Amino acid sequence: MSDETRGGEFRAGFVCVVGRPNAGKSTLTNALVGQKVAITSKRPQTTRRAVRGVVNRPGGQLVLVDTPGLHRPRTLLGERLNELVRGTLAEVDVVVFCLPADQKVGPGDRFIADELRESRTPVVAVATKADSVPQERLVEHLLEVSALGDWADIVPVSAHKDFQLDVLVDVLLKHVPEGPQMYPDGELTDEPDHIMVAELIREAALEGVRDELPHSLAVVVEEMVERDEPRRDGRRLIDVRADVYIERPSQKAIIIGAGGSRLRDVGTRARHGIEALLGCAVYLDLHVRVAKEWQRDPKQLRRLGF
Repeated sequence: MSDETRGGEFRAGFVCVVGRPNAGKSTLTNALVGQKVAITSKRPQTTRRAVRGVVNRPGGQLVLVDTPGLHRPRTLLGERLNELVRGTLAEVDVVVFCLPADQKVGPGDRFIADELRESRTPVVAVATKADSVPQERLVEHLLEVSALGDWADIVPVSAHKDFQLDVLVDVLLKHVPEGPQMYPDGELTDEPDHIMVAELIREAALEGVRDELPHSLAVVVEEMVERDEPRRDGRRLIDVRADVYIERPSQKAIIIGAGGSRLRDVGTRARHGIEALLGCAVYLDLHVRVAKEWQRDPKQLRRLGF
């Protein structure tokens, strides 16, 4: 349905979702879109790209841009992720600042609040994970959030319980301009398939790894080719060849596991997600490679897409 047929004014705009690592940004983005467009993990710095997800409502359209967590960087990769967030902040109509209700407002939140204070873009503070704390603690958290800055609105939500997500969408639509929709109905993201596939593999690889490994993991899809002949059951079959990069030879054994057991588990988990994404059968061929200290090496970062 085009915006001309919806009746009344139509609003459309870009929304940048920010917060410190593990603030619930990607989970909130997926819940608002209604489909998985950003990978999630309990590990910090899971999100490394500006991932766009489209939210359609009868009166408007929001293009959510899920960003990496703003943080004090320790590597060149960290600096570039922060630059990505700041560049996105300069180009959107409204900002969602995620502050998880199950954690006290801390230095990381104040660091971001200071960054946002310089922006002229309206900021909606969102208390994520509102279902995870008692009502009294939620009220305390909202007061802490209010004291942190001069926000356009403050909205508590729960992505898991679908609590106040529609309220948040209505609030955000108030802050975007009148205008036509930017993406056709049914299009929920503009992420290329090979990027989404690489992210699903990285998400699977992040499960259960040691604390020092998550930052060192990167995935590049080298090839995606559909076979000429479908499977016996008639389903299309795509061959996916991808490389999982780590920084040190000692990390290789951790990713591969005894007799290749862990890498097989990663492949199985990733394949299920990739098949759901592509709507066809997938043969996934994974290889683990060492790219020494790639987070600090400009040439390696370029090769890995950063």
